Amino acid sequence: MLSEQIKQDLIASQKEKNEKAVSCLRMLKAAITNKEIEKRLKLVESNSALTEEELGVQSKLTEEEILEVVSLEVKKRRDSIVSFEKGGRPDLVEGEKVELDILKKYMPAEMTEDEIRSLVKGIIEKVGAKDIKDIGLVMKEVVPQTKGKSDGNLVGQIVRELLS
Repeated sequence: MLSEQIKQDLIASQKEKNEKAVSCLRMLKAAITNKEIEKRLKLVESNSALTEEELGVQSKLTEEEILEVVSLEVKKRRDSIVSFEKGGRPDLVEGEKVELDILKKYMPAEMTEDEIRSLVKGIIEKVGAKDIKDIGLVMKEVVPQTKGKSDGNLVGQIVRELLS
């Protein structure tokens, strides 16, 4: 399970005294815990009759939900890298790149640009999209198939390019 892998990697990083990895993995675990708390609150609001034990079981994140958290953290690092590069802060860019590499190992293998193009072309044919006005139809089909496996900005760019 992904959460167990993260926990084991955190322990290993602590033993190796790899401060950057420890810091990054602690932030990831905190983000996962926060998501579990959020899920628990929603459960309490929707069904106050649940026992403490039932809440504990139902508020645990699924693999897919944990992957979403990791994906969000990866996106934050990518956005930070872009911002720091624009701001002329190469020292901070390096730190974010290290964290990005640490987080990427918990993500599924990324799709190549060619794989994305071929998927998008197939979906354009499937939904019968003709021009840029049909971008919503195409994106509705593409996003679930590429979620967590590719950069959303790249997917959007390819869809726009192929519909133009």
